[in-house]
Amino acid sequence: MQKKKIVIGSRESALAVVQSRLVITWLKEHHPEVEAQLLTMKTTGDKILDRRLDQIGGKGLFVKELDRALLDHKTDFSVHSTKDLPMEIPEELPLVAFSSREDPRDVLVLPKGQERPDLTKPIGTSSLRRIIQLKRLFPEAEFQSVRGNLQTRIRKLDEGQYGAIVLAAAGMKRMGLAGRISGYFDTADVIPSAGQAVLAVQGRRDGDASMFLDFTDQDAADEVTAERSFVTYLNGGCSSPIAAHAQVSGGEIHLDGLYFDENTREAFRGNLSGGREKAEQLGVKLAQMLQRHEGEYLGTEDREENI
Repeated sequence: MQKKKIVIGSRESALAVVQSRLVITWLKEHHPEVEAQLLTMKTTGDKILDRRLDQIGGKGLFVKELDRALLDHKTDFSVHSTKDLPMEIPEELPLVAFSSREDPRDVLVLPKGQERPDLTKPIGTSSLRRIIQLKRLFPEAEFQSVRGNLQTRIRKLDEGQYGAIVLAAAGMKRMGLAGRISGYFDTADVIPSAGQAVLAVQGRRDGDASMFLDFTDQDAADEVTAERSFVTYLNGGCSSPIAAHAQVSGGEIHLDGLYFDENTREAFRGNLSGGREKAEQLGVKLAQMLQRHEGEYLGTEDREENI
């Protein structure tokens, strides 16, 4: 029997390739009639490393070239880290599947041989979302941008440029670097980005995505729905300091959210629970609550760090 050939688009970073190959391996195991080829490409977001993402258009720049490849029929699907996706998805390029969730936590990575952060040096992170929350845990710390792929960031850390860096556990584990993790931040202390640790498969509206019908993890899909609903209502892009993390338990879903008021520079956090069938409405409800400043007040970010 002749195999159905498809092309999967991916960013060319090592982590993106590893994640895309996870999807290809799943296809080989569950749909041997499908032959998947990987096509990698460098995105605009990968090329511009000397400025913050919010200064160059947000993380939508990580998907621009992948979207164009789909629209031009050079690829059939794209694999993304869900946290890197913009909130507005083109109707002609729907998200057709979500993976099960890896570890959603943020982690602390120290230089080799160190047991605690050297706070005479900055903590490396380019995420204002992280900084707002980490300031409560490290009030004496300074924060500084660290861009580049995973290996580049760790190299800069080991070279002595930073006293510590903060990364996503999922990426570290998928890259086989769990041994470099020095500590985990509970999601109650540092709320992750919406969609963190979940992979998304994107296709074309006129395409055949039937091979992914049994790929989606429904728990992860419902969690992502609540998280992205929260961020979308607050009009938060991928570079906006807004965070959301949902957890499904049986028929219930619990959602934690972080809201940063751009006008007052105040940050608030809160949480709600409800039926998982109303995940989208739950995200909107929590967003409205925090917009009214009804959550826990985290303080004012009255100046931008060197990020």
